[in-house]
Amino acid sequence: MFRVLITSMILMVSPVLALDIGSDITLFNKSPRLVDLITTLSRIRVQGATYYVTVELPPDIDESLQQLTIQQTQGIDTISFYLEDTIAFEGKPLDRHHALNLARVKRNLDNNQIAVIFDPPIPPGKTFTVAFKPKSNPAMSGNYQFAVTAYPAGKNPQGLYLGLGRLFFEQKGDRFP
Repeated sequence: MFRVLITSMILMVSPVLALDIGSDITLFNKSPRLVDLITTLSRIRVQGATYYVTVELPPDIDESLQQLTIQQTQGIDTISFYLEDTIAFEGKPLDRHHALNLARVKRNLDNNQIAVIFDPPIPPGKTFTVAFKPKSNPAMSGNYQFAVTAYPAGKNPQGLYLGLGRLFFEQKGDRFP
């Protein structure tokens, strides 16, 4: 009993924040945080919008982020993107810093999930944004939800669901500053 208690206490205060649970599986021990999902244009049926997904990596996460996925989970229309126009940068949409290199941006045809793969991976302590260009905003107004998942660098990385980002599109939308 005492040994189990000591082991549990060591695990709780251990500086190792990415776990290797055997079989060469890597996962986050502490979660990155989905900060925001916003659009530059919220009016339906318009072209030229940009959707920004901002994620924060805590400084003590101790594992770099290799991949981020986004998948539309709600909305009447399915939104299509110009994947080749996807960019990423450190910071937030109105406070941009240097660009991040994208190794690949791909879409899974089975579930319409978009994967953004970073090269090199994004280190702990960074806030970064991925900018997606939709072909156009949806034709139907309403809430559109996107599930965001983060994957650590390492062998056989296991994704960590960060939550839902929501965009609301309407007939008379606002313009991003």
